[in-house]
Parts: sequence; structure tokens; C-alpha cells
Amino acid sequence: MNTQRVNAIVFCEGAFSTTYGKTAHGLIRFTRRYRVCAVIDSTLSGQDAGEFLDAEPSGIPIVATLAEALETAEKAGCPASHFVVGIAVEGRQLPENLVNAASEALEAGLHIDSGLHVFLSEFQPLAQLASARGVRILDIRKPPAVEELHFFSGRIEEVRSFRTAVLGTDSAIGKRTTAWLIIQGLEKRGLSAELIGTGQTAWMQGADYSLVMDSLINDFVAGEIEHAVLSAWDQRRPEHIIIEGQGSLMNPAFPGGFEILAAARPHCIVLQHAPARKEYDGFPGYPLHPLSTQIQALELISGKKVIAISVNHHGLAREEVPAVCRGIETETGLPCCDPLIQGIEILVDAILEAAQACR
Repeated sequence: MNTQRVNAIVFCEGAFSTTYGKTAHGLIRFTRRYRVCAVIDSTLSGQDAGEFLDAEPSGIPIVATLAEALETAEKAGCPASHFVVGIAVEGRQLPENLVNAASEALEAGLHIDSGLHVFLSEFQPLAQLASARGVRILDIRKPPAVEELHFFSGRIEEVRSFRTAVLGTDSAIGKRTTAWLIIQGLEKRGLSAELIGTGQTAWMQGADYSLVMDSLINDFVAGEIEHAVLSAWDQRRPEHIIIEGQGSLMNPAFPGGFEILAAARPHCIVLQHAPARKEYDGFPGYPLHPLSTQIQALELISGKKVIAISVNHHGLAREEVPAVCRGIETETGLPCCDPLIQGIEILVDAILEAAQACR
């Protein structure tokens, strides 16, 4: 990626401890686009963001206010230039505390990057303030102009990279994090790999080949997925391409995955699963389909194999994870690990074994 990292403050008020803070979580764990100076969440003020998230200090403080974040960044020698919206909200909500913080950020001369469905650049009070202060608001979820979009062409068959889709049994379950860790694991073994980002957070993390699936007119989703894969192949010729999943096949609100399977034509699937989660995220009363059913559905639709299970340990004690993974291995006959606790090697081994079998 050619983009030079910029100093950023991430807004995640009241959400860093929830799945609604997953954009902020991703930026704390890894980003090529920003140098994160601080996270705003007054409910966790005073804590280290990485330590709270993964029990590993990151040196990124959680603070209560934008003023505190600006002061912290200045003292650390990385004065902030960007205010990044690190929360997800349902539908077209625009929280008042976000509007207030965004207004303060613009007054302070910060650019704003937002991945919300509500376009901050079209919210007149903020747009006028940005214009007056000479800064810009970038809405990452704004769809491209129709003339810039692509239909599925079938050229995907020209791509010789081994393609792995990291799909999930639910939304907000860690697919993107696992996909990046797989990329890093492959690169550590001397193999070239590119991520196909399919959501706004992957773009924020610096994925060179990305799209925002849920911002697109449906007719163009498959074509944009194929185009991203083709662009990675045409420009970089990577040995491996990893495709970030969206939602899950049977999530009632975010039934993602169909277009990824159809358009990216993955050779295999790594399936992200949260064993302690019993209902679809944000939808009480909608029980999560059994893991075996989800594997069966994915393999039936794609004609390809789920080759490994990646575990999200939310709701589990860290010491429980090895036994839980062994139980899943017994249940499914597939290798299983929690990459954030146990490392990524088991998943990388499974991908390389599947790639070898395809030769």
C-alpha cells in the first residue's frame, strides 16, 4: 500500500466493549492506513485499548473526551489529523454524542473518516462546518458512481492465485481479523498474499483491494467482488488471495456470503465461529444454526470444502479455549484453533494442504 499512515483518533463512545465497536477493534489490532493515537470511550477511560481487547498492551490509551485525545496525541509526538468513526450503528441512526464529537473534531481542524450508513458529509451542520474549517469528511460507504461499477464477467477463471474465503457463522464474529492474521501467517512463510476486503473496516485497515459490499446496488455486488480479485491478480500475481466474509448465510439481517462464494470462486473456506454465542448477534430469539448445519450449507452452495474452523473466544475463559477447540475438532473432523490465543499456524497449514491438493 502506498498510502502514508496518518495520525488518528478513533471514536467509539460506549461501544468499545461491544460488537458495535468492531471497527475500532480492527484498527487497534492492525491498520496500515492510520497511526491510532487514542480511542474515545468514557466508559473505559484510563485503560489500554489493546490490553482491554486482547490482554496485550498496545500503548493506545482509551480516553473520555476528544480534548483529552488531542492532548494525549500531542504529548506522544503524533498530533492527530483525522477523526475516525469506530462504531457501527443500526440502520440510519446518528447518535447525538457522535454528532457533538464530530463537530468538535471539525472545529479542531481534523478530517473525518466514517463508515456509517448515514453520510456525515450530507448532514448539513457538519458539512457546513467542514467547509468553513477547510477540512473534509470522507464517507467510506458512499457507493461509487454506476459508471464505475462492474458486472460479473467470468474472468475470475483466469486467476491462478489459491483463493480462501473466511466466512462466518454470524456477523461481528472476527472474520476480518482472522483473514488478516492468515495473510500475515502466509507472508511469514515467504508466500505472497493479498486480502480482498469486503467492508468499510478493511478499507480503513489499508486493504489495497477492497469494496464495501453493503453499499452497492445488488446487481453489481458479484461484479465488484470479481473485479477486486482480478485487480489483485492482474497487478500483484499473489500466490494466495484471502477473501473477507460478510455476515453469515443464515443471519436474519445480514445474510452475506452467497455473492462471495459465487463471484470470488474460492477453492476452500475457513469458517469463523463463536462457540459461546447462542443467538444471532443483535437478534434475541433467533438461535444460531448449529455449526454442522452451517458447514453443510456452505459446502452445498459452493461445492467446496470447509477446511478449518477458527474460534472467536468471546464469552469463554482463555483457559477453556483449548478444550473447546478439541471438542469442535471431534465434532467436525476439522482442524480448529483460536488464532488470537493459539496462533494462526493451524489455519495456515490447512490452507497450504488444500492448495497442495489442488495442484
